Amino acid sequence: MNENQPASGLLGRDAQAVMRRIEGLEALLEEAFTVPGTNHRVGLDAIVGLVPVAGDVVTAAMGLYLVWEAKNLGLPKWKLWRMIGNVAVDSAVGAVPVAGDLFDFAFRSNRRNLKIVRAHLARHHPGTQTIEG
Repeated sequence: MNENQPASGLLGRDAQAVMRRIEGLEALLEEAFTVPGTNHRVGLDAIVGLVPVAGDVVTAAMGLYLVWEAKNLGLPKWKLWRMIGNVAVDSAVGAVPVAGDLFDFAFRSNRRNLKIVRAHLARHHPGTQTIEG
């Protein structure tokens, strides 16, 4: 945070603050770590998902938090249901031993949900767009 940004910048209810929280959690869940010896990035979703049952419950809850934040931005119900569907598929298939863990490395439900939120914001809150580098 820079000195010009208010301390409540991440805690606000405005679209930019919500988007920063969504982007930060998505990065943590999908690309926080690099697999040693490769250039492949994984996040807590894939790592915590290795813990049977509890890992899938925790990552599903974190994914549903993103949906809740999207609801706060005013996304329509059909987009929220699509996001819930992404989390549900990730959780259901991710719960299958071994195959589900491999699926977690490939199916990035939180990244898909971030795309849905970004598309909504680009149309309804154009001032929240960020430049990806």
